[in-house]
Amino acid sequence: MSALTQQVLRTDLAGMPLEWIDYRDAARLHVLGQVAYSCGDPLFLLRGGINAGTRRQSQLRIHSIIATHGLHHALEQRRADYSPPLSNRTLFQRDDHMCLYCGQRFPGRQLSRDHVRPISQGGADVWSNVVTACVRCNNYKAGRTPEDAGMELLAVPFTPTHAEYVYLMGRHVLADQMEFLRAHFPRSSPLLRRLVEGGRA
Repeated sequence: MSALTQQVLRTDLAGMPLEWIDYRDAARLHVLGQVAYSCGDPLFLLRGGINAGTRRQSQLRIHSIIATHGLHHALEQRRADYSPPLSNRTLFQRDDHMCLYCGQRFPGRQLSRDHVRPISQGGADVWSNVVTACVRCNNYKAGRTPEDAGMELLAVPFTPTHAEYVYLMGRHVLADQMEFLRAHFPRSSPLLRRLVEGGRA
């Protein structure tokens, strides 16, 4: 069985990825009868009390992926204009912790969010206008566009779909969870291409 920090992927009935939850939330959903089905590998075997009549101990097996009943925001996340929340953590994950100006990878503390079109020039703080930049490159670029600063942008910024965003939010994504999430990535996904080329998908 896995360490108790391993996340469980929660989906709706149709299999649309929703969020990551911990084993406690997964167990609560099981007990409340909200789990429609489980798939993926078994992660946890939780043991409960002993039944006085049968003298058998209750057990609950938690799998890596659970589909749940109920209303979710999945329909909203399928809209063409859906945009997931932007944070530095998910931005750095999207860009694989690589500075999109110098091409080097850095730990998170040495990275920053750069606005391709600076806010001072009317640029917005949205996925399609931000890239990961090392502190040195961001300071050099300052309030200029890449063209004005004589810097080449190594990749085009993109807005992740909800399934891609769920992947970016994950910690220690297991192979079966990755395979499940990949099925929901667009065929043209730059993230999917990078994962395939890097041998992680």
